[in-house]
Amino acid sequence: MHNSDISLPKDIQRPAEAVLVNITPKETRVAVMEESSLCEIHIERNCGHGLVGNIYKGIVRRVLPGMQSAFIDIGLERAAFLHIVDVLEQRQKPEQPLRIEHMLHEGQNIVVQVIKDPINTKGARLSTQISLAGRFLVHLPQDQHIGISQRIEDEEERNQLRERLENLLPDGAGHGYIIRTSAENATDAELQSDINYLTKRWQNIQQLAKTSAPETLLYQDLPLSLRVLRDMYSDNIDKIIVDSRVNYDLMCEFATNYSQGALDKLQLFQNDSPLFEAYNIEARITQALQPRVNLNFGGYIIIEPTEAMTTIDVNTGGFVGARNFEETIFKTNLEACHVIARELRLRNLGGIIIIDFIDMADEAHQQEILTELAQALAYDRTRVTLNGFTSLGLVELTRKRTRENLAQILCEPCPTCQGRGRLKTAQTICYEIQREIIRESRRVNAQEIRILAAPSVIDLFLDEEAQSLQCLSKFIGQPITLAVETTYNQEQYDIVLQ
Repeated sequence: MHNSDISLPKDIQRPAEAVLVNITPKETRVAVMEESSLCEIHIERNCGHGLVGNIYKGIVRRVLPGMQSAFIDIGLERAAFLHIVDVLEQRQKPEQPLRIEHMLHEGQNIVVQVIKDPINTKGARLSTQISLAGRFLVHLPQDQHIGISQRIEDEEERNQLRERLENLLPDGAGHGYIIRTSAENATDAELQSDINYLTKRWQNIQQLAKTSAPETLLYQDLPLSLRVLRDMYSDNIDKIIVDSRVNYDLMCEFATNYSQGALDKLQLFQNDSPLFEAYNIEARITQALQPRVNLNFGGYIIIEPTEAMTTIDVNTGGFVGARNFEETIFKTNLEACHVIARELRLRNLGGIIIIDFIDMADEAHQQEILTELAQALAYDRTRVTLNGFTSLGLVELTRKRTRENLAQILCEPCPTCQGRGRLKTAQTICYEIQREIIRESRRVNAQEIRILAAPSVIDLFLDEEAQSLQCLSKFIGQPITLAVETTYNQEQYDIVLQ
């Protein structure tokens, strides 16, 4: 049995934040600190620039009526994917089920926007509903309605914002907007500046779409250093520290035009030690790639992302400091709530997340854990849905997945174990080799058989497995010699028939 979704608190007092922007020629990294704890890391590399928000002139390659989707070439390595639910006409008339084969045909040119980056083997996901993000508004040039961010809950405030925006728009503008949360304290002049900026952007895109060849990039979102000012800046940010003079100047210029409040918070980092070293960010990133996270009082959590979901296991470890065992369990689970919420943001883990808290007999403790977890998750900028305890006593939640997680950006599967996280033991390889020798000796009549393998495998053949190798040699009636290959990993070997 599932509990109904647990709503996250909306009116939380966010702690003061510091944003650190580290820029090198090929990479930009942004760290968000809350009270000296690293809670978010954003990485953008020139070679792997995030595609979400990009607008392309695409060409339809295949229409799949059975899946109600189409593959569109936009100039990437893999064709991108467009589903009927992301087609503008279907979004505008959700009550009328439309058919994708009636709207698209192979070879058709189409303007599309990326709504999900390619992840692993999946191509980028597309939409034909275009949206352009500004500082306070999101422009919907093909729509006419004015929407307001769900996070602005006060009905009177929502009505005032809608009225203010309608007064600023020219009569018969025929364009839609979504008012972002950051618009709560925006002046009319700031909103007008946003409207002008977004209108100009859309005109440029339309002009380019008419004259460009298919598979052309028509619009690219701002670089990460400027998106910090557009998307992440808020009043509770104390300082934005940048370690590049050129980018500091660019950010000051952008802030002057679009984000006046951020101008006073911008600081140029002038220090002998690197910015991320000075704030201990490098060590924290390394820790965020490990499955184990230690808690303060001896407990720990294990975080294991898989293709289908992420599992998180909470353990007491050596923590026995409280008055009784039930209290120990409760305190460990309570501390784990905040660590888990922070690690989800830091590692950017998305999709289904299952948390196995230490079993609690007291239902009141269970309820307190859910309340604490909801409180901790409320700081997340990404949409999170908390479903509560399942019948198996596991906590289930989902977190919107829009880009690759930290490990996918920074790591690749181990070539030795092919990403299994395990190596076959030297003994397992010894037995594999012996089975293969029997197979080969029946197939080919050789004078001698030579085994080339890693040092650990050869050592085993010379020691514990010496007798079995001798028996094998007698059984096949051929001498077997050994040779160490220092460049081989433990699972690599060759059998040479001479």
